[in-house]
Amino acid sequence: MRIASYNVNGIRAAQRRGFEQWLATRNPDVVALQEVRAQHADIPDGVYADYHVAYEEGGIKGRNGVAVLTRHAPSAVRTWSGDVRLNGELVPTEPMTLARGMREFAHEGRYVEVDLADAPLTVASLYLPKGGLPVHLQKPGRMREAPDGGVKYERKMRFLDSFARQLSRSRRAASANGREFLLMGDFNIGHTRYDLTNWRTSKNSEGFLPEEREWIGSQMSPRTLVDVVRTLHPETDGPYSWWSWMGQAFDKNVGWRIDYHLATPKLARTASAAWVDREPSRDVRISDHAPVVVDYDF
Repeated sequence: MRIASYNVNGIRAAQRRGFEQWLATRNPDVVALQEVRAQHADIPDGVYADYHVAYEEGGIKGRNGVAVLTRHAPSAVRTWSGDVRLNGELVPTEPMTLARGMREFAHEGRYVEVDLADAPLTVASLYLPKGGLPVHLQKPGRMREAPDGGVKYERKMRFLDSFARQLSRSRRAASANGREFLLMGDFNIGHTRYDLTNWRTSKNSEGFLPEEREWIGSQMSPRTLVDVVRTLHPETDGPYSWWSWMGQAFDKNVGWRIDYHLATPKLARTASAAWVDREPSRDVRISDHAPVVVDYDF
């Protein structure tokens, strides 16, 4: 079973740059998408070929949006808001029982999970907030964005706190139903020094702050969730999955590994290969992210 996670950075732009061709050529069994960033009516016809699509577009027009593409119609679909489109049609679903603090983010189009019909597996797609710097690290003139008094940082910290509880619920629910669990997506966090090129100078950067790294590490253990790509590529740089559009970051492979497959231990042990499907050159890039692909013998 070949499974991919892909932050497309806007499905309409990705389609113009070759997403449909990528999907047809690589032909994965399951794809988790993030930052679809389009209402259903605005998504190009045929972009998803003949896949079944569970899509949580969220309530912020032109922002966020997560989906899971499967070969067979899923046996169940769940979101935090209860709003979901299956193959373009709004389908009635009960909102998931939310952990404390999760309601603030429920309608932002950041999470969808499906139960596969052809395997005992629950697959989830996540787009985690990018965040910002805490107020004591915000220095005017040395930031790309204007200082915000730590608002984005504090919001991301609230999300992380709540999502840890929510993630535990989803993982346990899958187990109770005899299913393995796989969380994929853009976490906007690099875990260790192997996950970004300039780690020495990024210790005070959003996405690599000590508290962010500690949080993502706390979601992993041999009994709960396993970082599949890192397990297959231990103590090696990358493989990176995001590069800035600016300068020569892509050409020089100055990147970050912020897109993950986190799998329950039994599923993780079946992973036979993992790679980042990086384009050969900057001028044929589809997104600022590249797909993270894993083959599971499951």
